[in-house]
Amino acid sequence: MNIVIIGDGKVGHKLAIQLTSERYDVTLIDVREGRLKDSINELDVSCVVGDGASAEIQMEADVQSADLVIACASTDELNMLCCLLAKRLGAKQTIARVRNPVYYQQIHLFKDDLKLSMAVNPELVLAGEISRVLIFPSAAKVETFAKGRVELVEASISENNPMAGLSFREFYEKYQIKMLICAVQRGNEVFIPDGSFVPNRGDKINIAASHKEIERFFKFVGALRSRVKNVMICGGGKTAYYLSLKLLSLGMNVKIIERDAERCASLCELLPKATIICGNAADHELLEEEGIEHVDGFVALTGMDEENIIMSMYAKTKKVSKIITKVNDEALQHLVDELGMESVVSAKNVTANLIMSYVRAMKNSMGSANIETVYQLINGKVEALEFQIREAARYTGIPLKDLTLKENHLVACIVRKRQIIIPGGNDTLEVGDSVVVVTMSQGLEDLEEILKR
Repeated sequence: MNIVIIGDGKVGHKLAIQLTSERYDVTLIDVREGRLKDSINELDVSCVVGDGASAEIQMEADVQSADLVIACASTDELNMLCCLLAKRLGAKQTIARVRNPVYYQQIHLFKDDLKLSMAVNPELVLAGEISRVLIFPSAAKVETFAKGRVELVEASISENNPMAGLSFREFYEKYQIKMLICAVQRGNEVFIPDGSFVPNRGDKINIAASHKEIERFFKFVGALRSRVKNVMICGGGKTAYYLSLKLLSLGMNVKIIERDAERCASLCELLPKATIICGNAADHELLEEEGIEHVDGFVALTGMDEENIIMSMYAKTKKVSKIITKVNDEALQHLVDELGMESVVSAKNVTANLIMSYVRAMKNSMGSANIETVYQLINGKVEALEFQIREAARYTGIPLKDLTLKENHLVACIVRKRQIIIPGGNDTLEVGDSVVVVTMSQGLEDLEEILKR
């Protein structure tokens, strides 16, 4: 599959890394020659220097024979124009990054005219991820499948967690919770566990189940946290706006601290029910004055990763129960993990996950199952995918115990006619099911690929 990416920025570069690792043919277009030279040295990509809105440049990048063009340049207008031009030149499908709230709210009115296959709003997607964690503060991360019916959450095994020392099979039998632990991180090691796996204190685990069963799990292990009511957001950008809209609709109290006076005035008009403070959130005295000790949710969303990390560390010293930190630099994300920050989010990662779901779905369009969702877990070492089985295949109707799965592949959950099934050996996969698969392999495109030949 030939893919052209217009814009070699944070999102474009992240996509190029993922796509080339899965052996897609990728061409990057950017006006910055130095940036493209770095990408050529790092990745197996072709590069074209120039303006992505130029027909000549797009033709040089062979857009006319591209299966997909992804426009993630600096402005929404440029992205939409690039996609329109690409379609006119012959590109099969196009995706545009559209960040402006006004444009995005109206995208359905002109999506067909622009011939867009998909529009992605990174800040809106990121706000959704953050809101899920604030709604369910017991979890470090929350991903959803099957239209929200199944959740995949990350949690840590604390010092007094009763799971420590028990095999997962013993834990399931003792507590009778309908869930499946589908990935474990222990230091730098990652495991797709079976029932005999015994966790240690300090391990991070990923659990697949319904929201109700995951709540039962946190209650049994003594880690169920109270609902978040008061949230302090540092940074008043687009993500803060989308997040505040969601939290206010849920009845939470929201306070935003933003240093730009003009942006504060705009937020006051857009979010009349929120409290807007004009000031520097990196000033610890200001955070104290604004009551950081009395909030139960703290979200660091400024444009500076280092600033977000420092503010989050300060919030941790003030015993804030739920802290979420935006960090785009992947090198810094590892540092944050070592510092014990449990909930770290990244706009480029959630955007890349969403686009990769679309790319995989395009490639497996002739397979027996559609890819609906793709999430990367544990710093990209594990993938969780949702497949919708649309026709009979060699794996349908056969008990899972009689199917031989490849190593480090796990069927984590089945959703059948609104019923959530945590699979055992006697369960089967059937046409119409939504199936969540967790794997340490990269680039899984069809459900057939989890089986040994």
